[in-house]
Amino acid sequence: MRFKGKAQLIDGVLLGTETASSTFPSHNPATGDLLGHAPDATKADAEAAIAAARRAFDTTDWSTDRELRLRCLRRLHTVLDEHREELRELTIAEVGAPRQLTHGPQLDEPITIVRYYADLLETYDFTEDLGEIDSRGRRHHRWVEKEPAGVVAAILPYNFPNQLALAKLVPALAAGCTVVLKGAPQTPLTTLALGELIAEHTDIPPGVVNVLSSSRPETGEVLTTHPDVDVVTFTGATTTGRRIMAAAADTVKRVFLELGGKSAMILLEDADFAKSAMFAAFTVCSHSGQGCALTSRLLVPRDRHDEIVRMVAAGMERVRVGDPTDPRTAMGPLISEQQRDKVDGMVRRAVEAGATLVRGGKRIDPGHFYEPTLLGHVDPGSEIAQEEVFGPVLAVIPYDDEDDAIRIANNSRYGLSGAVHGADEDRAIRVARRIRTGTFSINGGNFFAPDVPFGGYKQSGVGREHGRSGFEEFLEEKSFARVVPPKGDAA
Repeated sequence: MRFKGKAQLIDGVLLGTETASSTFPSHNPATGDLLGHAPDATKADAEAAIAAARRAFDTTDWSTDRELRLRCLRRLHTVLDEHREELRELTIAEVGAPRQLTHGPQLDEPITIVRYYADLLETYDFTEDLGEIDSRGRRHHRWVEKEPAGVVAAILPYNFPNQLALAKLVPALAAGCTVVLKGAPQTPLTTLALGELIAEHTDIPPGVVNVLSSSRPETGEVLTTHPDVDVVTFTGATTTGRRIMAAAADTVKRVFLELGGKSAMILLEDADFAKSAMFAAFTVCSHSGQGCALTSRLLVPRDRHDEIVRMVAAGMERVRVGDPTDPRTAMGPLISEQQRDKVDGMVRRAVEAGATLVRGGKRIDPGHFYEPTLLGHVDPGSEIAQEEVFGPVLAVIPYDDEDDAIRIANNSRYGLSGAVHGADEDRAIRVARRIRTGTFSINGGNFFAPDVPFGGYKQSGVGREHGRSGFEEFLEEKSFARVVPPKGDAA
């Protein structure tokens, strides 16, 4: 199958570019080639999608028919698996993700999210019995029932569109919600392809899933303010997340936000520096650094700073940068020239502020490539150490002792992730517990999986994706009580 890839899904109908009032282009970030045009959803399109989701939630049995939802999710998993290779090629072309990364978090791992939530839905107990109590001279039986929260607006970023679409869409559907999913303007075709698969190859009823593409800010504003939307889930920049939270306040919507990060990797004095340096070098270059949980600060013992910096630089030299279609490529392009300008500007300002440019710091043409970049002797309070770069840039910060390292790691408005490396694992775990973040890696441990809650402290967000927590973000709890008739009375 070759994706039409240019149609929005509203109330079960695929609406292509020929019906849109306007369109916007999508380009290959590695080559600049035009991939196609996507419908540019208007305020009216967003309102139509919300109305369809509201109708499907309020007037059909989607929210109450567990077996229907389970059957539809099982089918969706099958369909994604059947069209995996077509999705892979589209993801490489539009997202700029290296082919090897699509065999992990860009595609293959996200598909397992569907199976995980189908399995959870099959066994999840939506009722909790709280037993009986005596009150006011009578016996009372209490219980809690969990029910879907309603209509969900899910707004995606560009960096991992398959992962984030499925991490938001699938648990919401499993819970019984209906969804309006808005793709990122930089990667619309990848998200529209998901809508096409749902419309043409699954039995998900009309209105349950609606998929929009738009470059217009007002489209997102409708999704975050409309009174018929009950839940907003957004992944992206913290500045945008604050605006969404404020906009949703007027109608007191439930808001789930997965926002920025400035995660620190701490190398303790007893760490294997050579191994850890290589790990740090490749981690920050994963998807060209366009990952909110990537460790972009490396904290090292002050007296070993120069030695470790040389090891990291050697590791970066081994990162193969180039054509994302090549299976040997480890790092592809940034998403756009605008993002490359941002990264380059932050690197230049860091050097002006006193950081040492050890390697990189240059554009690679054609396309939106940027060299893996290493900065040494970084001031922990400087812009490059405090602000999210979203590029392949690692800031090395020296520390004096363990307490100093923990202080520096926690000196951030973000709290999404982090890492620690050390030979004494018990000590490493103690350090990890002192860092205020939602996820943490110890000696290279991988926490990222469908069954593990993912989210942040502080300004890295509100709520959790993945796991039971990610499912329960889309549920409401209703408490019940009934009077228990005295023994001998009619029930």
